[in-house]
Amino acid sequence: MTQASEGRSSAPDTPPSAWAPLRQPVFRLLWITWLTANVCLWMNDVAAAWLMTTLTTSTVMVALVQSASSLPVFLLGLPSGALADILNRRRWFMFTQFWVAANAIVLSVAMFAGWMTAPLLLLLTFGNGIGLALRWPVYAAIIPELVPRRELPLAIALNGIAMNTSRVVGPVLAGALIATLGSGYVFLLNAVLSLAAGFAIMRWRAETKSSVLPGERFVGAMRVGFQYVAQSRPMRAVLLRTAIFTLQTTTLFALLPLVAKHLPGGGAGAYTLLLASLGLGAIAAAFLLPRLRVLVSRDRLLRDGTWIQGMAMIAVGFAPNVWLAVPAMMIAGASWLTVVNILTVSSQLALPDWVRARGMSIYMMTMMGAASASAAWWGYVAGFIGVPWTYVAAATTGLVALYLTRRYHAAPEAEHDLTPARILEEPIPAFPVEHRMGPVMVTVEYRIDPARAAEFAAVMRESRANRLQKGALSWGLFHDTSDPGRYVEYFLDESWADHLRRFERFTAADAELRARRYAFHVGEEPPKVSRYIAESLDR
Repeated sequence: MTQASEGRSSAPDTPPSAWAPLRQPVFRLLWITWLTANVCLWMNDVAAAWLMTTLTTSTVMVALVQSASSLPVFLLGLPSGALADILNRRRWFMFTQFWVAANAIVLSVAMFAGWMTAPLLLLLTFGNGIGLALRWPVYAAIIPELVPRRELPLAIALNGIAMNTSRVVGPVLAGALIATLGSGYVFLLNAVLSLAAGFAIMRWRAETKSSVLPGERFVGAMRVGFQYVAQSRPMRAVLLRTAIFTLQTTTLFALLPLVAKHLPGGGAGAYTLLLASLGLGAIAAAFLLPRLRVLVSRDRLLRDGTWIQGMAMIAVGFAPNVWLAVPAMMIAGASWLTVVNILTVSSQLALPDWVRARGMSIYMMTMMGAASASAAWWGYVAGFIGVPWTYVAAATTGLVALYLTRRYHAAPEAEHDLTPARILEEPIPAFPVEHRMGPVMVTVEYRIDPARAAEFAAVMRESRANRLQKGALSWGLFHDTSDPGRYVEYFLDESWADHLRRFERFTAADAELRARRYAFHVGEEPPKVSRYIAESLDR
């Protein structure tokens, strides 16, 4: 049974309360920490964006604040995800908070000392973005471990509430401090809150997962993470939709300071109000999502949410005053939260635990890479055609791209059951084999009815993707020229330890695929599996 069908079979007409995951004490602790971390993130971004408008009149430099914040996730997301999968996730999460705190201290010192310039602000904003790049994958990987699968969409929606509550609280705090004390105090408060969040994570005592195998090597872990996503059709579909939606929506965030500045009576207060309105709309959508998921398909929510966000963005650009821009921002926030929540849930359900941080880091890299490119490009365009028409161009481009790529969008309901299934016995070699030895070549011999060769080939194409997802260096299928019914499958693992990891990572979906593959075998005995270790000829 697929995960999607399992989800639909469990009382679809009575969705659990939107607050249900908060009954889990550890999730509640980490959710509060996440809320605090995001308040710091928005305080920093708002203060940096507004500060840049006082340091330069260049629209490109203002838009580059968004690029500097998001680019580190694109550059460091996969390495961070690999570290989150191979290191202690609690300690890594804690380290990310202390990084953000240290960066905020440097920002505040630069402000109080009078050293701040536009290039330095971009550099330190980039440093804060590094903290986000390190923090997001590990937190995304932790959440599915803390809540039941049925509550995962609700947990992610609560994370959206935390993010968008912080989108309200952060700008309000930042705006109040900027107006009364100055930007330096925003960065100072950011440092204090980040330190408090780091110490809060110390209270969490996570259960360690034992394994007799050595930890994955850093470079190899990154390769396997990328390989898994590249071979996953659901993940490729999610990444495509994420890139298109982010290229469209980031324009609203990147140019919003300029919108606020040019509204009648606009300024820091108007900018804060617009951001708060967007956050309130997103929070309202989070409460409606459990019911919307029952009544409307996820594919339709994705499509309609993208359209509504584009129209709301255009309305913001042409709003004659702040009071007409506010409801448009609320609609934009609601549609943004809806689409991002569905994309995030779909990516989470497409990833097993052993590669989740790496997979979610690639998801975040796609989002932030698109955000960085979008902010820089549309900021440049705004210098020629103005902000309102730039919003029109961005919305039109996003909607046209969504239409042109519609046939590549896999149905997000098609996730497989990735529940661990330890049903295979690990091989026992006839002679001592060390974990580091390799490569390891595995062959599987099948005897099939030649009349079913086309059906067998279709299943073996799925098997190729499955083997590569688990980290195989190469894969092939060979047909015996002297025996039409005999096929030999082979794949290569980097080391004996990597081969043994296949048995730890075996899931219910793998078992189902293995059963379909073996169903073609017509021999009296099961397909013959042979394993070969590379022999060194050096003396």
